[in-house]
Amino acid sequence: MPLIAVTTSEMRTNPFDLATEQSDPPRQEMVLGMKYLEAIGRAGALAVVVPPMPGPAIPALLDRVDGIVLSGGPDLHPDAYGAEPHPELGPTEPRLDAFELALARAADERDMPILAICRGMQVLNVARGGTLHQHIPDVVGEEIPHRQPGAPGEPIHDVTVAHGSRLAAIFGHRHLQVNSFHHQAVDTLGERLTISARAEDGTVEAFESAGSRFVVGVQWHAECLVDHDEQAALFTALVDASAERAAAMRGGLSALQVAGSA
Repeated sequence: MPLIAVTTSEMRTNPFDLATEQSDPPRQEMVLGMKYLEAIGRAGALAVVVPPMPGPAIPALLDRVDGIVLSGGPDLHPDAYGAEPHPELGPTEPRLDAFELALARAADERDMPILAICRGMQVLNVARGGTLHQHIPDVVGEEIPHRQPGAPGEPIHDVTVAHGSRLAAIFGHRHLQVNSFHHQAVDTLGERLTISARAEDGTVEAFESAGSRFVVGVQWHAECLVDHDEQAALFTALVDASAERAAAMRGGLSALQVAGSA
């Protein structure tokens, strides 16, 4: 089973500020919805959650995992792409920003499989030199709800998937309904990325990397929709790509071991 690292969505302070004999003291904690881990496990891989860590630790992490999921979370601070903060910018976490940007770039350098979800898609776009719309109602209006009031397992709007794209092959069709929990989105597309899905208002809903490697970003929370076969297939594709990379790396290591023993 391949091992896939999932970045933590955000950092929070423990709300249980009334100490009891059985509780831990209030402190900052990493937060990640269980749906990410369940979706990866259901697709046949092991998942490990990683907190923000210093840059020198990233190569050691990537030595041990076979794929990466960049998860959803708070707004990415516009300092990351050289813009001024918008009045509607939400809470940001600079430490998390710095870690995820560095992780995305390091995983890219190693040609690792990457699935980037919601904020994670925005991080990957910026990591490749792209920019973001900080508040999409200013750009496309509010006819399509991009921040839904309903449950995350209930799709709320349509997206159209590009003909001939990797996503079209994964989903098996070009039209699907997705959930939506964001107010930032891709503006300038990052290097070596191709738009592979849009909402009816033109918002970029997915992209993928040029070439054969699995690098996919989706703006919706696919982990909450895996009861739909096409969304489950997205995680299966990630796990398959991670398993292929793990097998190739093991094969390369075995060849080196044989050569070293000769």
